[in-house]
Amino acid sequence: MTSELNEAVVAAQAGDEDAFRFLYRTLQPGLLRYLTALVGADAEDVASETWLQISRDLPTFTGGEFRAWTVTIARNRAMDHLRRQRRRPSLPVPVQALADLAGDADTAERAGETLGTEAALALIATLPPREAEAVLLRAVIGLDAESAGRVLGRRAGAVRTAAHRGLRRLATLLQRQDPTSEAAPSATPPRPRPGQPAPRAP
Repeated sequence: MTSELNEAVVAAQAGDEDAFRFLYRTLQPGLLRYLTALVGADAEDVASETWLQISRDLPTFTGGEFRAWTVTIARNRAMDHLRRQRRRPSLPVPVQALADLAGDADTAERAGETLGTEAALALIATLPPREAEAVLLRAVIGLDAESAGRVLGRRAGAVRTAAHRGLRRLATLLQRQDPTSEAAPSATPPRPRPGQPAPRAP
């Protein structure tokens, strides 16, 4: 996908409208989910502002991670919007907007796989903001830690740690809500019934 995306960027810079449509179709769903987490119901408006800037600035894009470049623009537009609205960023995360989240395969796999459930989507709003945004950039947008770090202005290790902690926190909260799922095996073996010999140690 990365090479295909890079080829589309080069073609779009040369004026290929089909290539630009491909970029839009590929990136818009993730951007919209991310922006929904940042600005709620205003995500469509902010996404429109984002794509206007992307189309205007595309000729000046000089390489690197295009997905991270677009997310940086989206995040800046979201922050401008929030400043205009004079309200703090929130993470409402409606179920419909994040129905098909990808898992973060490198940490807390179970939490990543269940982010699409209603329970997890409600819980993500309870994460500390730094952890929540790291989880969104890694799991929703699909950025690696280095690219997410550039978007957030933080070190890759700090983003990786924040995403890991956020997903671990979600996994713990989900486990508390559903203690029967993936229950840990008992630490003590069952006691033998009277007259039954005790099992030998392996």
